[in-house]
Parts: sequence; C-alpha cells; structure tokens
Amino acid sequence: MKTDHAPAPRAHTVLADVFGDLEPTALMQLTPMARAVGIGAVFAKVETTRPLGSFKSLGGTFAAISAVARAIGRPREWIGDAGAMPDPPPHLICVSDGNHGLAVAAGARHAGVPCTVVLHGGVPEVRVKRIQDAGASVKIAGGTYDDAVDMARMLAAASGYLLIPDTSLDPEDPVVADVMAGYAVITDELKQQFTQAQHELPTHVFVQAGVGGLAAAIIGGLQGWLAAPARVVIVEPDQAPCVALAMAAGRPVRAAGDLETSADMLSCGEASAPALKTLREYGALCMTVSEAELSHSVTILETRQGIITTSSGAAGLAALSVAAADPVRRKELALTEDSRVLVLITEARPTP
Repeated sequence: MKTDHAPAPRAHTVLADVFGDLEPTALMQLTPMARAVGIGAVFAKVETTRPLGSFKSLGGTFAAISAVARAIGRPREWIGDAGAMPDPPPHLICVSDGNHGLAVAAGARHAGVPCTVVLHGGVPEVRVKRIQDAGASVKIAGGTYDDAVDMARMLAAASGYLLIPDTSLDPEDPVVADVMAGYAVITDELKQQFTQAQHELPTHVFVQAGVGGLAAAIIGGLQGWLAAPARVVIVEPDQAPCVALAMAAGRPVRAAGDLETSADMLSCGEASAPALKTLREYGALCMTVSEAELSHSVTILETRQGIITTSSGAAGLAALSVAAADPVRRKELALTEDSRVLVLITEARPTP
C-alpha cells in the first residue's frame, strides 16, 4: 500500500485555521558541514519554528480535528467554528513522549472537546507541563512508551474515548493515515523550496524515526522527486531500534529493554504498521547512532549553525556524520563528493 499524501493541501488549510498563518519552515544549506563530511551539499529542513516547536504539530493536530469531524459527521473545516458540539462531546485520548500529545491537545482545544494524554514516567516535567497548559489532562503510565500505548488503548476501549494514535498495529488505521497526511505538509514545502531556490535535488535523505510515521510520510511524499537512484536512511538511537527490528522481521516487533536514550522523542519499542508498509515498499535503509554521536551533533548544530535542538532533532545529522566517516558505510550508501543530503531538524529544545 502506497501512502496517499493527497490530503496535504487540505491539511494545510485546516492547520492554518488552528495556528494562523502556517509559514513554511526554513530550508538551510549547511555548507561547512558538507565540507566537513566530504559531500557536495547538506540541506536541513528546520522544524524548530513550527507551531508548538516540532513537526508533530502537523500530524497530531490534523488527526485530532479529523477524528472529531468523523465522530460528529461534520466537515473538518466546520470544527472550531461557531457550531456547537454534541453533548457530551467526543473525548480524545492519545499516548505521547511529549510532542504528539501537545499537538493532539492543541487540536482538541481548537475543537472545544476534552483530551487526555497518557505519558510514561520518563517524560520530562517541562513536556508534561506544556501539555497541561494546552488544556489536556495527563495520566502517567509506568514503564516505557509502549506501556503507555497499551494503557491508552485500554482506557479508550473502557471509556469510549476517541484514540488519536501516531502508531497502530493496523496497516489501514485511518487516524494514523491522517497523522501522516499532516506530515506531508513538509514534503509539499520542500518541493516548493527546492524549486524556488533552484537547488539540485537531494540524492540522499537521512530521517529519524520513533515509530516511523515521519519517515514514511517523507519517503511517500518525495518518492519520484528525489534524484535517482535516491537512498533514504532511517535513523534510530542504538537503545531503541524498533523500525530496524520491524524491517528485518517484516512486521512490528516490540524491542526489549528500557529504551533509555537522550533522544527521548525516539524512545519507542514498536514500529507503526502503516509506516512499516511504506518503508518496506520503498526499500528504506536503517541505521542506528550512539548517545555520544547524538550529543555531538546537537553541539555542532548549536555552535556552528545557531540551531537549538535536541538529540531527537539532530539524529539525522548524527547518522550522516557517522556514515560519511566510515569508508565501508560510505561506499554502501554511495556517499560521494557530489552527494546532496537532506536532513530534518525535527524539534526545538522545549522550554516552559
């Protein structure tokens, strides 16, 4: 199944209604970094200025509004207008490491419906507070992100809440499809930005993965547009390689361990089945990076480019640096002095 990214223009319209003017985030050319790793060009799509500070605002918010619209039988564009909600209104619930929950909370607030976000105990207080400030109730699950996923599914089934996941074991999950349709706004912007700047198209994409939704949306949205034969590399922390495990097994497989990593937005133990279908179909490659490599890339981006991000946000650049420095991996990925690599800086460092 190829992911249908046709809803992206409509997603843009709905999201602009929530956040006001939805200006494209910057596409930066990181020339010193390209020279440092011995390739032709590094382009960074910098999502730090996206509403709510990350790309997740696109997917979670659009999916939340879409789910409410389906539940009450109204168009998406009606949600948030003067029309009254039924009594009782739909109650949204989701699980998050922080950013998806914040996005769903924003969608719920716009729609005027209640929202519960389930977090695991390792989510930093600053991220918990941001979700509460957005008007959502928070429940804390013990254990890992995937334990929180289990808890949210049980609460949704027991209470009749609308579950707004960014991951699912159902390859055809309509809510996850809406999440990925929201992310497709990024690929629409990229195509316009490369055309306007008359840049040569990327030969490689290094994109980080938690459950894989962003990576699948990027691959699906850029398929046939990248310079052939393009290579797309999915990047995960060493401690949480759930997409790599799923790609090898051909199905979602829950990773063992505590998933402890500084890239806390990527600390997921089970890949999303809808994302996995797209990643396998398009032949994505997988790569993991260490905690030291993640930390180094955060520092490089801040000191050399003035981009303030996190280990999660810098993961794609970390993998590029590692691959370019390894002769074997460099050859496997066909990284040359003429290669043009696209990375995504997926989030700003959260502040209260």
